[in-house]
This record gives sequence, C-alpha cells and structure tokens, in this order.
Amino acid sequence: MPTYSALPPQPEPRSVEETGINLAFLADLVLKVMYTRGFLMGHEIAEAVKLPFAGVIDRVLEYLRREHLTEVRGSGGFGESSYQYVISDEGRSRARESMDQSQYVGPAPVTLEAYTKMCAAQTIKDFTITEEQMRRGFAHLVLNEQILAQLGPAINSGRSMFLFGEAGNGKTTIADAIGAMLPGAIWIPYAVNVDNHVIKVYDELHHRSVPEKLDGDENAPGVRKGERYDKRWVLIRRPMIAVGGELMLESLDLVYDTTVKFYEAPYQMKANGGIFLIDDFGRQRVSPHALLNRWIVPLEKRVDFLTLATGRKIDVPFDTLVIFSTNLNPDQLVDEAFLRRIRYKIFVPDPTWEDFREIMKRHAATKNIQYSEDGLRYLVMEHYIKPKRKPRAVHPRDILDELMDIARFRDVPPKMSQELLDLSCNTYFLKR
Repeated sequence: MPTYSALPPQPEPRSVEETGINLAFLADLVLKVMYTRGFLMGHEIAEAVKLPFAGVIDRVLEYLRREHLTEVRGSGGFGESSYQYVISDEGRSRARESMDQSQYVGPAPVTLEAYTKMCAAQTIKDFTITEEQMRRGFAHLVLNEQILAQLGPAINSGRSMFLFGEAGNGKTTIADAIGAMLPGAIWIPYAVNVDNHVIKVYDELHHRSVPEKLDGDENAPGVRKGERYDKRWVLIRRPMIAVGGELMLESLDLVYDTTVKFYEAPYQMKANGGIFLIDDFGRQRVSPHALLNRWIVPLEKRVDFLTLATGRKIDVPFDTLVIFSTNLNPDQLVDEAFLRRIRYKIFVPDPTWEDFREIMKRHAATKNIQYSEDGLRYLVMEHYIKPKRKPRAVHPRDILDELMDIARFRDVPPKMSQELLDLSCNTYFLKR
C-alpha cells in the first residue's frame, strides 16, 4: 500500500465566520439539503455539508428556527446534534426559491482566497524527481537514454513540454507514466465560492481520493486519529487529466450549467497540482494557434483568468505541468514565437530494432507466449524490411494480441510461429 505525504489538513472552522462563507449562504445550503433529503438529525446535516455541528451548523439551524424555516421534531439521542429537524412550509418555499438560483447541494464551498493559498502551498514546482526515481517510473517502458535525459528536467520544471513523434511510439504512455510517478497527495476543495456562485472542483471521474489516514502507517497524510479538520477539503493523488480531440476552447473556461445553475471547474483548474495532458494536439476542432493563444498568459504567469456568467473575471491558480502530445510536425502547427513558450520539445522516435526486440520480449512474457528469436527475425524481414515498413513501439503488443485471438479461434497454443505471425500481420497492417 503506498504512502502519500501531504500537507497537514486545514483546521476545523469553529464559527461561521471562520468558514469564510456568510450565514445566509449556509442557511440556504442547509435548507436545500433538508428539502431534498427530508427528516435529518443535526449531525447528519453537518455531515452532508462537511461542516462541524458545534459552532457552525448549530448557529445555522438556530437562525433557521428563528426565521420559522425549520423546526425540531424529536430527538434520536443526547445533545442538539441528535435533534431531528424538519423543514417548515415557509422553509420549503424558501428552499424552492434557492433551488431556482442554484441547485448545488453538497459540501459547503471554500473561499477562492483559501483555494489559492492551498494551491501555492502544495505547488507542483516544489518537488524534484531524481534520475533514480525517473528510471524506476519508466522501468516498464523501453526508452533510449536521450529521451530519459530530456524528460527529467522537463518534469522538474513543472511548466510545459511538447512530446512529438509518429503515432504508436508511446507519447501518451510516457505522459501517463509521468502522472503515476508524481509524488505525494494534495488537498482540494469539493467546491469554491465566488460572490455566492459555486464552482465545483472535485470530480470523481478525474480525481482519485486517497485515505486520509492509512491504518498503522505513522507516515500517512496529515490526519491523525481523533484530529478534527476542515472536511470541505478532500485528499487526492496529484491529478493526471487528459483531453484529446474533443477539447474545445469554451471548455477551458468556467462551464455554467443553465439547468443546475452552478459552475463546473474547467480541465486545467481540476489539474492544478498535477498534469494536464492535451493529447492529439492539432486534431481539436479549434486551431492550435487559438489554443496556444489561450495558454500564453497562464503558461508564463501561472495564473488563469476565468469568466463568470455575470461577466466578472476571476484569477485562479494555474499550477499544472502541461503536456502537449502530437504526431504532427510542431513546425507546421504553430510558429516559433509559440514554440518558445513550450519550454521542452521532446522527440519520441521510432524504436531501434534492439528496442523492438526488447518490447516484443516483454509483451510475450506478459501474455505467456514463448518468445522466439527466429519468429522475430521472420517478422522483421517479411513484414518490415521487405515492405519497407517502419517499426512502432505499439506494434509488438498489437501483433501478439491478434496472434492470441487467432490461436484461440483455431484452438491451438499461441506461439510466434511463421503461420500465426503472418495471419496476425495480414489483418493488422493495411495491404496496399
């Protein structure tokens, strides 16, 4: 089980004022929770919005009772946190009005100022990956020394890099490996509040939460047994967010859903503290020039400017290692001025025949196929040298996958025989 070092968690707020969120906003949020879930005890409401009952939620409920928006209906135990609360008719009316403004129901947001400070405290630029760590992280790949020598400084820069080369040579796999070797874990908020607008940050699709305390591990992240902390923050692995040809310019700004009436953070904001991979760069429905124009200020200033539906612009941290991956010639995509802003340009070449052999051996071993030097020589001569075909790093895996499919269909053992290799290549490669 891995250990994830992280900053200590934020202290639990002891009052409404310490949350940074005003009482009216919290009252509306609690009303919406009760409106959607029905009867709730005080501690259940506190758990739903990720705020402590004592000092915060008890004050919110006191305000709601005073305004005749909620009332107490019995008790499920000792203390006010065990009181059962129910929403009144007036409360339902108020909740519906609040839902018309925003249907966000969930953990209370943090302030933009708190989010900005947290990003700065756990910036991706603060870590250094050593050559030994990098070699361990890339051990499952067959990469030449020149690429390894270039990748190390590029990763440590925490800024941007261009991976380019022919399709099928492992650019995306390299980016994934970089993401996997990022050290530590970071705290991110479930949501951020800006002028009572909610921006949802935590995304279960892109973020991988980690235990806030690993059993029996004293080196685990900051939460210790019995420690009270601000549960509006969730501990995650440093994110690795990848987008491809579906990327559009508008998806790099705040995404306002007119149905639920709150914002979804854009990809680059969700990638803060980690990696943002733009795969198949140049294949998007927006021009590379327009995309890079969008990145000029963030790449240089490490600050992004996002726009609310009201027209107000806000500054948010841009703390991500941006990786552009493409199988197109960078010179044909963008001009020299733009390329200067991409700090590292790393060419991922076709594998040498020695590399090709090693890749074939590794994939044969993982698929329980006996490796054959004779089979490899036949494959290279008949399906590469004679047709003048260039090798790609992905070919051994794909050819062996097809070989296994054919062997299973024929009910014969999968092996690197001339017959099975021919059948596999005949369907894998286009015949011209």
